[in-house]
Amino acid sequence: MSTDAAPALLVVGSVNADLVVRVPRHARPGETVLGGDLAVHPGGKGANQAVAAARLGAKVAFAGRVGSDAYGAMLLDRLRAAGVDTALVTTDAGPSGVALITVDERGENTITVSPGANARFRPEDVAALEPVLRRARVVSVQLEIPHAAVAEVLRRCGEAGTRVMVNASPGPWSPEAGAVALGDPLVVNEHEAAGVSAADGGATSSWAPDASRTPLERARRARDRLRASGVRPRSWVMTLGASGAVCAAGDGEMVHVPAPAVRAVDTTGAGDAFTGALGHCLARGDALTDAVRCAVRVGAAAVTAEGAQTPET
Repeated sequence: MSTDAAPALLVVGSVNADLVVRVPRHARPGETVLGGDLAVHPGGKGANQAVAAARLGAKVAFAGRVGSDAYGAMLLDRLRAAGVDTALVTTDAGPSGVALITVDERGENTITVSPGANARFRPEDVAALEPVLRRARVVSVQLEIPHAAVAEVLRRCGEAGTRVMVNASPGPWSPEAGAVALGDPLVVNEHEAAGVSAADGGATSSWAPDASRTPLERARRARDRLRASGVRPRSWVMTLGASGAVCAAGDGEMVHVPAPAVRAVDTTGAGDAFTGALGHCLARGDALTDAVRCAVRVGAAAVTAEGAQTPET
């Protein structure tokens, strides 16, 4: 990619092959549960978000690593087919990232990830992205690549004055990554908010999500937890699954955006579809609340189909 063709949205993150089996229920430790046929889908938090943004019309580039195996070739093909610029993707000798996923009858999932090539994304790789980091309108990062590389993205975006969206998922956030306050927005769910707090010296044992509270109460409780640990991002968004999302600019008033009622088929990647849509909307200049309204609708649509990458609708 030339710097003259800098994207509106640059996603720096992971790309995986998702190996999915549907099961009647999730197995308990030591138990075997028979499931359906194995399905292979493109996935990875970074790639999922890039695809979601591209399918909404974003000019989006993805930076990451795939392996030299058949999965790597498939993953690159699917990114390109979705309209994602892959010029910043490196192919390594060895395996690609793989996620082992089971999905039960309610659409709920369990996921185990073997990082593969994703684990070899290093801070020095970020240095090569400098021209694009400076010219992108928004840069999006997550935590499925080494946290030292995430920290380097945040540092360089901070120096360049580039807006960076930090999706602190999957947790926990490590102190090595630092600079969480650069998130504009910081995107978390309730569990991830607890993990960010713990990384800054807090403990999670006395704090857990409480579904009996209203969405605004749940978000206020989590924001208080973040503040107590010294995390005060420029803006932040908390996703609440079927309850939608809550957003706020800095210490400003929180706004709850409810989600439309849908029948969940597979929740895998719903948060990524939300975050990809959010990045696209922010890159085109939408206000935070308007961007969250769009993202909530996209996240809801994502659970109505199988696979982690948002289908075209």
